[in-house]
Amino acid sequence: MDTINLSSFHPQFSDCGAILHIRIEHGRVNEMGSTELSDWETITARIEGGGVRALISSSSKTTRSGKRIFIAGANVTERADWSDAQVKAHVRRQRSTLGALRRVPAFHVCVVDGLALGWGTEFMITADYRIGTPNARFSLPETGIGILPGAGGTSELSRIIGPNQALRLGMTGEQISAEEALRIGLIDELAGSEPEAQERALALAKLAAKRSPTAVGAFKAGVLASLSMDEDERTELEAKSYELCVDAGEAAIGRANFKAIIAGGDVIWGPRKVL
Repeated sequence: MDTINLSSFHPQFSDCGAILHIRIEHGRVNEMGSTELSDWETITARIEGGGVRALISSSSKTTRSGKRIFIAGANVTERADWSDAQVKAHVRRQRSTLGALRRVPAFHVCVVDGLALGWGTEFMITADYRIGTPNARFSLPETGIGILPGAGGTSELSRIIGPNQALRLGMTGEQISAEEALRIGLIDELAGSEPEAQERALALAKLAAKRSPTAVGAFKAGVLASLSMDEDERTELEAKSYELCVDAGEAAIGRANFKAIIAGGDVIWGPRKVL
């Protein structure tokens, strides 16, 4: 498994493992700005290029007072001298960057241990599975400073937690606990501690990394695309995605290695293919 700290991240990767662990560690409170967007764009391009089958994102940031931080928002300070046009373009870039990360053909597990405010909560939308700890706290404070969650919090969050809970968070700015986040579906699991959350994330990532990259990528693309399709479109997409696995030879590899697979053995899959 490759582990990269975002604070010292440069566009360099090794192919020693199929699991990539990004530890977010930069700035005072992991605020996300232009530099970090460039880093995530490079990470996304690397995953799309093949090799990485599972992604874990987490943070080990702790303030001087001992408060745990996941991502405490966007880097508003860098915008001090920006024009309105520059701000608008930047937020569109944020939205595009996170949208691309959401669609990468790899299983993305997000571990939240600390504050996930504004952009931090929006970043979580990019994950396929979200694991929290008792330290986790979540909120969307943007409407209190005259804006709205513009990197997915307005358009995508309701698909995860429903419109009423999304309206509650976005219109009141209420900060909620990990237990409440689990209740409304903002996180999928609540671990007892950060090490337990990391252990669980790695276990899930290892399971995904053992599977056919073509099949996993096609499954994720099919699930996400079907959210905006009618029934006929959804079923046709499923058919084409299945047939992609057959045409790519992955189904044949699965049949030939069936006994080894059910026994928990490793299989050499082919390179990832896409529709």
